[in-house]
Amino acid sequence: MKKIVGAVAAATVALAWSAAFAQSGTQKVKIGVISDLSGLYQDIGGPGTIVAAKLAAADYAKINPNLQVEIVAGDPQNKADIAAAIATKWFENEGVDAAVDGPNSAVALAVSQVAANKNKLFVVSGAATSDLTGSKCNANTIHWTYDTWMLANGTGRAVVKTGGDSWFFLTADYAFGHALERDTSAVVEANGGKVLGKVRLPLNTHDFSSALLHAQSSKAKIIGLANAGGDTINAIKQAAEFGIVKGGQNLAGLLVFSTDVKALGLQVAQGLVLTETWYWDLNDASRAWTKRYQEAMPGKIPTMVHAGVYASVLHYLKAVGELKSSSDGRAVAEKMKAIPTDDPLFGKGMIRVDGRKIHPAYLFEVKKPEESKYPGDFYKLRATIPAEEAFRPLKDGGCSLVRS
Repeated sequence: MKKIVGAVAAATVALAWSAAFAQSGTQKVKIGVISDLSGLYQDIGGPGTIVAAKLAAADYAKINPNLQVEIVAGDPQNKADIAAAIATKWFENEGVDAAVDGPNSAVALAVSQVAANKNKLFVVSGAATSDLTGSKCNANTIHWTYDTWMLANGTGRAVVKTGGDSWFFLTADYAFGHALERDTSAVVEANGGKVLGKVRLPLNTHDFSSALLHAQSSKAKIIGLANAGGDTINAIKQAAEFGIVKGGQNLAGLLVFSTDVKALGLQVAQGLVLTETWYWDLNDASRAWTKRYQEAMPGKIPTMVHAGVYASVLHYLKAVGELKSSSDGRAVAEKMKAIPTDDPLFGKGMIRVDGRKIHPAYLFEVKKPEESKYPGDFYKLRATIPAEEAFRPLKDGGCSLVRS
């Protein structure tokens, strides 16, 4: 316990939003950004999530200058116990009204439970497990950006339909990887394909050689990477060294971010098919927001996680503004579900009763080096998945909040 408390003290950093809110009658709200600030997911979320939350606070201040927003941040080191301790301290002792982001699924599931127990709000952007709006749903948690069902039904279905009907999985051995493997396996089999095997590896694995040898020997057409961040990057790099693609097998990156593509380089990443709900170069609004983001994060490309933090914080503040209170987490969640969502990054949408935020998803293919015209020009759009098809049907999730 001393170790956890010490980690919380070291990880929690107060970052007061610097705006003049001195007038009497000002409403106050405190938001905790819980993200990977130092590990393998720091480029996907990390410090950029704090910037995204601040941009949302600044934009809401134009609508309602009487709402004082304070932002704090905590790094759970990708560990569920530390995350739960941070959230408990925030909610019990530090006046935090809502937590946002969640860098991985184990962390998100832990914070979700704390939020429910303390009647605070948790809005997830970085974590993927579809269980957050399924068997593990609760009235205090909203899942904003993407999930494993969406990834499986976007990338997985597209790959199977183009001939990739036999799969072998390299899976991150925790809640996210298990959920992504499960959801993708279901899609593969439902579309007539077969799963020939899997290897599960610890988070932050550096050596994939043994797992890749197993995948090669399986003769599966597709090696599905049910991992993320540094694990995905390492797996793809080592697969290139093993000559996986030259040997007739192909990789399916089930969760690939633009930051991963940048780290890999187009020479290695070209041809990867992936699904995202937001891309910095998707349209004029995305490009304009990216310019603002890069004023604080020079040279950094924002991911859909950063976009999700921005949009979710903006919508949260709108709900708090209407309620004129942030104290009752369930009431705020209900208000967020009652108000249609509308922001410059995801457009118009809604939040279902199970907490699932609904918006379109996009199937992209990574460009060849000669197709890229400028820095960050990584993707070509293969298909737009409509909002009503992008996420799991409400009736299929098993969420206790859904009445039959």
